[in-house]
Amino acid sequence: MRRQRNVKIVATLGPASETYETIRALHEAGADVFRLNMSHGQHDEIAEKHRIIRQIEKDLSSPIAILADLQGPKLRVGVFAGEGENLVEGEKFRLDLDKTPGDKTRVCLPHKEIFDALQAGAHLLVNDGKIRLRVETCGADFADCVVVTGGMISNRKGVNVPDVELPLAALSEKDKKDLEFVCELGVDWLALSFVQRPADVLEAREMVRGRASVLSKIEKPTAVENFDAILDVSDGIMVARGDLGVELPVQNVPPIQKRLVRRCRREAKPVIVATQMLESMIESPMPTRAEVSDVATAIYEGADAIMLSAESAAGSYPIEAVTTMDNVAKEVESDQTYRDVIEASRSSKGESVADAIVSAAREIAETTEISAICCFSQSGTTALKVARERPRVPIIAMTSRLLTARRLALTWGTTCVTTPELDRFKSCVVAAVGAAKRLEIATEKDQVVVTAGLPFNMPGTTNIVRVAPCDERLILATEPE
Repeated sequence: MRRQRNVKIVATLGPASETYETIRALHEAGADVFRLNMSHGQHDEIAEKHRIIRQIEKDLSSPIAILADLQGPKLRVGVFAGEGENLVEGEKFRLDLDKTPGDKTRVCLPHKEIFDALQAGAHLLVNDGKIRLRVETCGADFADCVVVTGGMISNRKGVNVPDVELPLAALSEKDKKDLEFVCELGVDWLALSFVQRPADVLEAREMVRGRASVLSKIEKPTAVENFDAILDVSDGIMVARGDLGVELPVQNVPPIQKRLVRRCRREAKPVIVATQMLESMIESPMPTRAEVSDVATAIYEGADAIMLSAESAAGSYPIEAVTTMDNVAKEVESDQTYRDVIEASRSSKGESVADAIVSAAREIAETTEISAICCFSQSGTTALKVARERPRVPIIAMTSRLLTARRLALTWGTTCVTTPELDRFKSCVVAAVGAAKRLEIATEKDQVVVTAGLPFNMPGTTNIVRVAPCDERLILATEPE
């Protein structure tokens, strides 16, 4: 299925989108990737959604990426004797390990690792930052705080600790079980929540054993500080602005988003911009103007994908939300300013033959009458490098590996096509031309750029770039074996 846009759309599945009919409608409306949120739903429910997606993929002959998002370590306060308490600015409040129900002076915080890391002056944010506490004194099992921002605190509200790097295990026991389950199920991408350091990613990669690509969610200040090292060991990145906007001043998030997107583009690694993109569409069939501008900003920045969370998982208008994103993307990408911004921010490392080949392919496509860049890629690396160039013409990523085609469904501008294994360059050219014509990107009068590697079917060997006519008679008559 060829999209009339380059940016990809990630749609989270949930109670509002769990049937074959709805999920298929979401895909046809524009969803390229489906996110399974492991914080919600039992394994049998996750497995059923996975089965439905794969059936739709088969029915439509359209590779679809599935992203499983691990819950990560959740930090929560304990319970109160009543429904909750109203904390008043300036008053004292204690957090401790005592499991006795809380009152207006204290509550249990059943996470010893937090107390081990806390220092006087550190802040704790409760209930998505609505309540802010400052640590005055602390020890191995308590923290005496002053209420900086008051409000109602109730049972099991989440806690964020923005000022310190917590000695938390990267994966909880639940995460480890979920990881093994979804890898055996056959997801394409695995998202890691609350990553703080490269070691968190490496631990997950060891467990994944190549069965899925690993995507790191950037949602903590420590992850921003360690971003380059985290990016080096990740296959992709999600700028998860929800918790990031809780743990950092909200005005810091837009420049961080822009900086991280550019770093990912330079390294040819997919980046998703996520959280509250069309939040009002949970309950309304129309987004706010500010939300539309937010979506447009991520597209102008050159993000590979933009994501819907509750809008498609639990909202009243999931298909309308996807359609809105699709329409915004097509409108933005037709704007000359979009092309000006994309090309001005282009950055290529140029460290290998493959880098030079894809850069040349893009320059050829932009200076001559070329309809598409067709790249043969077994591992997906060449397609990622072509996408990094952000060419003006469509990218057709061709591979004999369905797993690679699925993973590339997250990548900017790529239309993924599976082929049999090919052992001759002439066969590659014929296949590329055939795909371009079937997708109605080219006609017999057009030309395409083909990139491939010798020897065939070996990752990392891209070393050929060729301009090919779309008239197969000319290919058979002139193309060398």
